[in-house]
Amino acid sequence: MSDARGSASLELVLVTPVVLILLLFVVCAGRLAEARADVDRAARDAARAASIARDPSSAEDAGTSAASATLESGGISCRSLDVSVDVSRFTAGGTVATSVSCTVDLADLAELRVPGTRTLTATFVEPIDTFRGGS
Repeated sequence: MSDARGSASLELVLVTPVVLILLLFVVCAGRLAEARADVDRAARDAARAASIARDPSSAEDAGTSAASATLESGGISCRSLDVSVDVSRFTAGGTVATSVSCTVDLADLAELRVPGTRTLTATFVEPIDTFRGGS
């Protein structure tokens, strides 16, 4: 009976670090999922902003600005940000496609000292109004 008195304390000491590491992993995975959603939202916002522009060059500028603003408002700081706006079908009834690629530091993302980077990408296609004037 005397052998079992300290076993609960020993089990707690051994299990606590494992539970804490698991909890930190869950937090890191959640933050990564949130960043991925922000990149998806940036691609969607960029495509929408580009689709309501009046000409292809302003569509590219509007899409790039919208993606940057969306990521900034989401608190995502990209080590490298690449926004591509495809205006090859920029006509009434056509489409505009955007692709956003953001490389984030995992240490910034999880607010832990996790080494490495992760590149998150998203694409979105937005139709251009069929009845728009001036195109």
